[in-house]
Amino acid sequence: MSNLYDEASYRRFAENLPHALKGKNIQHMNLKQVKKYAQKTGRQTKFGSWGWRSMISSRIGPKTVYLGSKNARLPNPTAMHKEIIAKGPDQLHKILQLLRKMPFVHLRRQMGKNNEYNPICNLYVSVADIKNYRLPYMWGNTLHEPDNKRPGPEFTMIHMPEEHQIRQMVLAMPEHHINIAMGSDYMGEDKKGFLRQAMWYADEHGMLGLHAGSKMVTVKDPKDGKLKKYGVLLFGLSATGKSTWSCHRLGLDEEHGELTEVIQDDIVFLKPDGSALGSEQNFFVKTDVDAKLQEAMYSSLTDKTSLYENVMIDANGYPDFLDESLCGNGRAVTRKDKMRIRLGRKLVSIEYPGIDLPPLSELDGLVFAFITRRNTFMPFALELNAEQAVLAYLWGESSHSMASQPAKAGESVRTVGTDPFIVGSRARKINRFRNIIMDLCDKFPGKVRFFQYNTGGIGEIIKQIKTSEGVKKEMIRKTVRVPIPLMAAIQRGDLRGVNRYEKGTLGTREIVEVPGFNLKEFDPKRCYDSEQIDAYINDIVKGRRRFTDEVAEEGLDDEILKWAETSYEISKSETGKLTPVDISNNNSILGPSKHELRVKGNDGDSLLERPPRSLAWRVK
Repeated sequence: MSNLYDEASYRRFAENLPHALKGKNIQHMNLKQVKKYAQKTGRQTKFGSWGWRSMISSRIGPKTVYLGSKNARLPNPTAMHKEIIAKGPDQLHKILQLLRKMPFVHLRRQMGKNNEYNPICNLYVSVADIKNYRLPYMWGNTLHEPDNKRPGPEFTMIHMPEEHQIRQMVLAMPEHHINIAMGSDYMGEDKKGFLRQAMWYADEHGMLGLHAGSKMVTVKDPKDGKLKKYGVLLFGLSATGKSTWSCHRLGLDEEHGELTEVIQDDIVFLKPDGSALGSEQNFFVKTDVDAKLQEAMYSSLTDKTSLYENVMIDANGYPDFLDESLCGNGRAVTRKDKMRIRLGRKLVSIEYPGIDLPPLSELDGLVFAFITRRNTFMPFALELNAEQAVLAYLWGESSHSMASQPAKAGESVRTVGTDPFIVGSRARKINRFRNIIMDLCDKFPGKVRFFQYNTGGIGEIIKQIKTSEGVKKEMIRKTVRVPIPLMAAIQRGDLRGVNRYEKGTLGTREIVEVPGFNLKEFDPKRCYDSEQIDAYINDIVKGRRRFTDEVAEEGLDDEILKWAETSYEISKSETGKLTPVDISNNNSILGPSKHELRVKGNDGDSLLERPPRSLAWRVK
């Protein structure tokens, strides 16, 4: 595998790049100058906002590779990854030549607004096609104007949408602070290219980059009637509701001082003191927003300052955020200061005055909330202890849907930290997350809480049907989705401390009582019998075990592995467990591998297997 990477060529590219970026073919512009060109190819709506369309409407994650030393590489590159990595040196040489010939625009912006970590971001976009001016314009509106008083580090991204799609790729060189996107005109590649780099750098310098939103929630304590402030960090894969719940007002009593204040919706940098440095001044959100249920988000989306990508705009110039007939990933850059709610006759901003979450010492509490989306038997809320929170971060669970991937509908998808942008070892991030939250729990007993919220539903049944073309999946019964008012009430009640939880089937405490709502109609036992629920649990445990063993190869601490092994006891299945065998009188012998053990039993020999770094032997 090491022969696949040519570190010398990466170093040469990084050394030659500054010279290539000094050509007269590169225009250095500010945001106002870029705006003039971008609007020439956009369409203005009745709100005064602007919209554009892209040929590529989502990130090309499967074609994203990391070039560098062992510390920065993909742990398990696919065949496609390997092909792109092998072509990397030739592609880098080609990029240097194109940078000296083609017209480029350079926009310089800055991430963060604090006294210690403020990456300066340099975006170079090819504008041979004038439509590409919208990329630096939209991206530039997510970050701040550079401030010489808040120095670097310096990051560089090169974006060449004109590259043919058969050579579509993203080359990330984290150790050289360089990212390159080719063959895609999706603005999300620029946003995530810089944020991915920023998380890597943060991880290297004592912080922990998190794919999480943040907010400040002020609630009235029912015990003493006093207003208390809680910081909330929300983890979630795309389309699970991270942005929605980072910006939701939660049905709080604003007239009496309760309030949700929006801080960040995507990436933060967690510090050991519980604070979280913010990255962006504005948001890049999915636009499937209901005006009645997501008031603050809708207010921002319909403001004249919003910038749309792949949003349906009708013939009269009105955006239809719920029409996904042409694209299921409508996006918008929205202003954080335009997140407003109506109180009486006034529109009131719910923007927090800053982009950083304060340290825990300045708060009444800190909540870590993991958002998942499942549609079968999982309760809408689980209360976790610190160990279970580490496992929730490790597994980063959600599931595929009939809408996104019909062939995999109902199957689990797991992404460490719900963060698909991790560079290098995933285990390193889990170990550090464990260290930070355990230390916070020790220093601030009772002030750190952990929850998992299921924004999916219950009751779904998908049947596998064998056909001449293979196995297909058919929806037998659709899920009963969690109503947004109920999910808001759950989160509101958790912050006020008025919900009731009891020990549940997943080994955690599951919600059983929410003021103002009857949860009985959402009881999974009304939809499935005990055998079906056991089957779902067994499937989850099997997947968790397999995923944990994979991540363990990257250096997961033994303590976390022990917690995982204990958690598997919720399964009644014998799959993966040891069968009774007699290993007395030293009858054990090593199998063909050092990770295999042959034991003699009354019914003959059994071959046990223990994946590297796993603590459990099990029947192979």
